[in-house]
Amino acid sequence: MDQDENAMKFALLINEGPYQHQAIDSAYHFAKAALDKGHEIFRVFFYHDGVNNATNMAVPPQDDRNITQQWSELAKAHDLDLVVCIAAAQRRGILDENEAERQGKSCANLADGFRISGLGQLIEAGIIADRLITFGD
Repeated sequence: MDQDENAMKFALLINEGPYQHQAIDSAYHFAKAALDKGHEIFRVFFYHDGVNNATNMAVPPQDDRNITQQWSELAKAHDLDLVVCIAAAQRRGILDENEAERQGKSCANLADGFRISGLGQLIEAGIIADRLITFGD
């Protein structure tokens, strides 16, 4: 898709978990609206408690939204780069298959569409994007 000259390239930093703060919902709706308007989301970086949005082990009630699934579906539909900070993830028990094996853990729990990496990914996003928008404290 050719971007028009008014389209912006955004990067998002998410610092809050899925169920204790409005930040994740605001970030999701911002990303969806920006994409619908023809803007680009260069990267979504999950940091601090925000990494809890990337676990495939959460089972919200049927009448509640599944924010992890919503992000996974948005990433698949728009080829989004959802990056989870490795240090913050390890502290909170969020592991991909490589880290689970390396740490001697019995299973991985990183949801589809997310990947684990370091803070360099956040720095790169801040450099490349027109705007880096932070959601949460």
